[in-house]
Amino acid sequence: MPLQTIEPRRLYRQIAGQLRTLIEQGEFVVGSRLPPERDLAQQLGVSRPSVREALIALEVEGHVEVRMGSGIYVRQSDPASARVVSAEAPLETIRARQLIESELAAHAAQHMKRPQIAGLREALALMEADAAAGHTPTRGDRLFHTRIAEASDNSVLLRVVGELFDERHNPLSAQLGSHFETARSWAAAIAEHRAVLEAIARQSPRGARAAMARHLTHSHDRFTANWSADNTPAKLPAPARRRIAATPVRRAT
Repeated sequence: MPLQTIEPRRLYRQIAGQLRTLIEQGEFVVGSRLPPERDLAQQLGVSRPSVREALIALEVEGHVEVRMGSGIYVRQSDPASARVVSAEAPLETIRARQLIESELAAHAAQHMKRPQIAGLREALALMEADAAAGHTPTRGDRLFHTRIAEASDNSVLLRVVGELFDERHNPLSAQLGSHFETARSWAAAIAEHRAVLEAIARQSPRGARAAMARHLTHSHDRFTANWSADNTPAKLPAPARRRIAATPVRRAT
């Protein structure tokens, strides 16, 4: 019997798999609201961001509907169009970017020349122009981050930064952004970019590192804001609690 390739399952996929099974088996009926993220996270022994990623995956797959200001509801899915999402986890991607790009910003503060800093100002101006026109300012955003990476004079780091940024176009990240990216959130992000630019222009590695880390921390936090101001708990059915408890989520080793 030929050996089969073993595919490591991302944490959010394990969580989504358990919740999908419960929905398909009728533990959560169509139209019912799922329990709050904090309750699911506690029952599963995982973080709330991981639960958030799983719920977004289920939304992309058509199993649930996110109603901002109300909660997450089970919807009638179409088996004919069903698909399992396996994209990179968006919130994990932001954390990875924070680790890498904070140090790149510090390096840029030490090594960027005036023409390169002018290039950052151009990228920021492009962000501001797109936002003012009512467009999502991803062009200038990407340019800003990749120009900081270019200051490392390292093609591998430049490629990694570009690829991590482009993960925002995967189905999970795009769906997450559709709920939480607004004119207000982009205004905050632009101000955070400006703080990074100012620290680099001052040739302050410590300031640039802190400003970039703060920007990406805030980006993460904006995507983990509450779905709803309604904190009334939705009960997890007893059979579902037992089934989840009997099927622990396994982290990769």
